[in-house]
Amino acid sequence: MYEFVDRLFNVALPRVRDFRGVPTNAFDGRGNYTLGLRDQIIFPEVDYSKVEKLRGMNVTFVTSAHGDEEAKLLLTYLGMPFRSAR
Repeated sequence: MYEFVDRLFNVALPRVRDFRGVPTNAFDGRGNYTLGLRDQIIFPEVDYSKVEKLRGMNVTFVTSAHGDEEAKLLLTYLGMPFRSAR
């Protein structure tokens, strides 16, 4: 899991065009966060020539946090690149 999270945060998400961070409004009120990805080719290990159809996926972070603020802090410490508030 930690290897996937590391690749997602540090390699795959920065490859998304015009990436400015993930939104902070995707928490469910119970400390869980869901992130939707439009296609799987943002991961470098996916061979683009073998992809027949672009597919998206949802990544859900289920935490033991007691609320959204606590979960956001946990995910921030793990390295999740949240959008900065303007």
